[in-house]
Amino acid sequence: MSAETKQNGVLDPSAQSIVYEFCHLLEKSKQLFNGLRDLPQYGHKQWQSYFGRAFDVYTKLWKFQQQHRELLDGAYGLKRWQIGEIASKIGQLYYHYYLRTSETNYLNESFAFYSAIRMRAYYSKANKEERPDLMVKKLRYYARFVIVCLLLKKMKLVRDLIRELAKLIDDYTGIYQPADALEWSMVLQEIKAFMDADSAVQVVEHDSSPVVLTHRLGPATCPPTERSLSGASPLHLAEILIVGDCADQVKFSELTLDMFRMLQTLELEPQELGAAGVGAGLGLGLRLGGGASSVAGSVSCEASPVSRRPQQQQPMENGSRRDNPHKYLLYKPGTAQMTMFLASSFKELPADGVLLLYISADGERCQPSPNGGDQGYEDGGVVTNSRRETAETETASGRLRKPPLAGLKSPHCIYPGDIYPYTRKPLFLVIDSDNSFAFHNFPNLFGQPLVCLMSPEEAPANFADQRQRGSLFTLFLHSPLTAFCAVCNVSTAVVMDWDRAQLILDKFLLEAGRQLARFRQIDVAYLQFYRDDFLRLLLLRYLFCSTTLRLHRAFRGPSFYPACRPPLPEQELAESAPLQKLLLDLALVFDTRALFGLGD
Repeated sequence: MSAETKQNGVLDPSAQSIVYEFCHLLEKSKQLFNGLRDLPQYGHKQWQSYFGRAFDVYTKLWKFQQQHRELLDGAYGLKRWQIGEIASKIGQLYYHYYLRTSETNYLNESFAFYSAIRMRAYYSKANKEERPDLMVKKLRYYARFVIVCLLLKKMKLVRDLIRELAKLIDDYTGIYQPADALEWSMVLQEIKAFMDADSAVQVVEHDSSPVVLTHRLGPATCPPTERSLSGASPLHLAEILIVGDCADQVKFSELTLDMFRMLQTLELEPQELGAAGVGAGLGLGLRLGGGASSVAGSVSCEASPVSRRPQQQQPMENGSRRDNPHKYLLYKPGTAQMTMFLASSFKELPADGVLLLYISADGERCQPSPNGGDQGYEDGGVVTNSRRETAETETASGRLRKPPLAGLKSPHCIYPGDIYPYTRKPLFLVIDSDNSFAFHNFPNLFGQPLVCLMSPEEAPANFADQRQRGSLFTLFLHSPLTAFCAVCNVSTAVVMDWDRAQLILDKFLLEAGRQLARFRQIDVAYLQFYRDDFLRLLLLRYLFCSTTLRLHRAFRGPSFYPACRPPLPEQELAESAPLQKLLLDLALVFDTRALFGLGD
């Protein structure tokens, strides 16, 4: 700092003004950031202007500290960890904006800021400040960075971050002996267990180096629309609720493995950052929809700014462009929360929109009411909030809760009858539970398009013992080839075999679509849902799951097979010679022919 700026320990008016402005922006940014947690988690528009103001202030704050870094270093005592904290908050803003909008490109922006913090070692001296709260800030930053990297499938970086996080936790507990040492140890264990469970099949190059697989929707993974299935009025997937609560399943940061897989299945592949990404600068060029405020300019991390406006649409197989459907992630929601989010999604649904409700949860049976008249509640449902523990009993298929006393219904269970009001608009249900049977007679009360896909209720003993590694049914919907390898006990595949198998799977899905088009009794709901890229993919992957399990020797009987309403010709498809031939070709790729009861 120059002598003119500071004389006799007193700042000149110009320097005082700069420090005052920085403090004002810093305090304002903290207020706006803290206010985000008070915003309603549901709805589309009421929170957008608030996010706009938050981004606005953080943009000004970031540029201001860049322009006056030297003065702030001397006059204010600005430290690198404080710069890192500002960048971390911007990364969090982008991540939460991704959660609000479902636009995967904002994950790239969040990653850019988090990555810059690590590259520039903003938190490198946090453990030398003799303040445990700074170490906690650093640990939390690492945990958030891991989540973003997991969602972007940057698995090598995730492994590096886990090693660094383990070392930081050791330093933190060794230096400060904190009361939350066990909690951070459990966070690390959760991350490792999550990583291990998610890698159901390891695909490797010839030199045994791992290959990273992505499972979001893109032109290469979108099967074409069968022309004869395109006569009905088309609908598009607009609102999604992903609900998860399986007691035995691994989770990380309020994401069960099933939720993690399904949210990727229902997203478009994000566009990669260009070569000028983190190294050249970080763009903060997003515009909030509906004419709301926009964040002008761009924000750079100690580099020349690069304005990069995320592309919210991507081309599909037919050349059209679309947005990601809007979604909510609900971990262990109570009945009131579940109803509130369902009602909000229902309200926001456009005229040609479809609401998709995905539930992955343990089942709960019910005793029939002695008075009868409890249609929609007589077979129990799924428990979406297991925080209120009840007595349980072990079954061959996993954790199925004991039924309440006769005539009593659990208040913490979601029953089919709870969902009936939302069938007034197009509804697509996916129920993954050991009590999916409760939804088998789900009625169409209002004549709107309605489809319900239900998981098998049972699994062979060797698969039932692996419930913590995620549901097999959800895995088929997420990555059918990975699920096929799982039921064939294939844990490692060479990338050349994997690519061959993927080509066969693509042919299977195409042929399944053709055969479905020839089925005369198909319900009109399937015709309307089939035009949507995401719903078409789910339907065809469901058929692949059904055919695979029906022909697999270890899965025997209706309780081992998935089911759907309205019914589809699943048995006919399983007996189809072309589909059996393709499934046999698939089994031969992995040398698992003996596991399937197929004719020569």
